[in-house]
Amino acid sequence: MEPLLVALPGPTGSGKTALSLRLAQRFGGEIVSCDSVAVYREMELGTAKPTAAERRLVPHHLIDVLPPDHFCTAGDYSRMAREALAEIAARGRLPIVTGGTGLYLRALLDGLFAGPQRSEELRARLRRSAERRGSGWLHRVLERVDRGAADRIHKNDEPKLIRAIEVCLTTRQPLSEAWAAGRDALKGFRILRIGLDPPRALLYERLDARAQAMFRAGLVEEMRGLMACYGESPRAFDSLGYRQARAVIREEMSEAAATAATAQGHRNYSKRQMTWFRREPEVHWLRGFGDDAAVVEQAIALIEGNL
Repeated sequence: MEPLLVALPGPTGSGKTALSLRLAQRFGGEIVSCDSVAVYREMELGTAKPTAAERRLVPHHLIDVLPPDHFCTAGDYSRMAREALAEIAARGRLPIVTGGTGLYLRALLDGLFAGPQRSEELRARLRRSAERRGSGWLHRVLERVDRGAADRIHKNDEPKLIRAIEVCLTTRQPLSEAWAAGRDALKGFRILRIGLDPPRALLYERLDARAQAMFRAGLVEEMRGLMACYGESPRAFDSLGYRQARAVIREEMSEAAATAATAQGHRNYSKRQMTWFRREPEVHWLRGFGDDAAVVEQAIALIEGNL
């Protein structure tokens, strides 16, 4: 029988780290992070990474593996994560993939289509055009060249819109056709997906408290140090919290306004995450947070029923 792999999707702030730790300790597991910001070293206060003490409890993978100025694509993540999964399985341990980056999780489990290499020149032109022409322009361009892809990508999701347009212009083929051509799905594991779905009002309270804690702990100073080392341009610095801290340093926003904007950004992001994860197949949704005793027991029962 193929070894079991547990995937724990859910929105930011839902307690995925707490649940993954409990499950890893219970079943002899190792945790593979699925977070597009946690992969970067030196970015601590805005990432909600597991603490050093938590990482000592069980082995963790794909945290602090790249410098902030190295952009990690979904394909890069998938390759690194699949290597980690193979090593964990070879040790006879239970791999637990946890995090909120839906594209990374899909790339890992379902694979990616064989798209063209990134064209930084084309991407830069598209970003400059979007700045000149305003909100919605990239989505309108994609509607003209690939209506199917435009229907699946949110009009404000600039990175995905740019990639879709890039594929269409580079290959002269709609991205939606490339999607339909198939992907390199993960093989060799039985996949159990356990999703966290906490009450929205309570989740928002946690996200508000997290934003306040990030700035109180010194996120602006951390960002100042990162900018001194790497400049202002790394894509990682556009992530929630860091983007707002950079605006404080540029004197474009007060710290109070940056904290509020970060909290609102996290709330909006959590909604987009749930929209994405609801499209994932065969997810066992648990109503509550990952540190709720009842949720932990339900997750344990699901894993025991699949071992």
